Amino acid sequence: MTQSISQVSLYEQDFALWIDDTVAKLKAGKLEQLDIENLIEEIESLGRSEKRELESRLVVLISHILKRVYVNSPNDYRGWINTIEEQRTQLELLFRNSPSLKNNFECVFPELYQFSLKRLRREYSTNFPDEWQFSNQLDALLNDTFWEEEQ
Repeated sequence: MTQSISQVSLYEQDFALWIDDTVAKLKAGKLEQLDIENLIEEIESLGRSEKRELESRLVVLISHILKRVYVNSPNDYRGWINTIEEQRTQLELLFRNSPSLKNNFECVFPELYQFSLKRLRREYSTNFPDEWQFSNQLDALLNDTFWEEEQ
């Protein structure tokens, strides 16, 4: 199928209008009028975006758990715990909307742990373990307290 000049121009000139036009054509069943190339590109981009969000939130979560467990800085504990709780909430929402992202967790966790370590070792002189020392099950990461509570 050959795209018309107006479809390509609409996509390049006014993305929001292109979206509205594409949705209207889909709803009307006018599939032959769709800008298929750009539609595919946008759908693929959505999938990549969700995976990037998952990875980004996991790195922040892992980093803050490591800081709370291994960095002796009681004045920072509350802030780190707040960040842990926020990332957990956002990850739960992400998994609720896209449950299949859970399938990526086990594959990406070791690499994300290493990214977190690399960043933390530049920031702190703390001796962080080379390997994750706790359960690496998703449920544990989203719910467990890995540190001793303050008295």
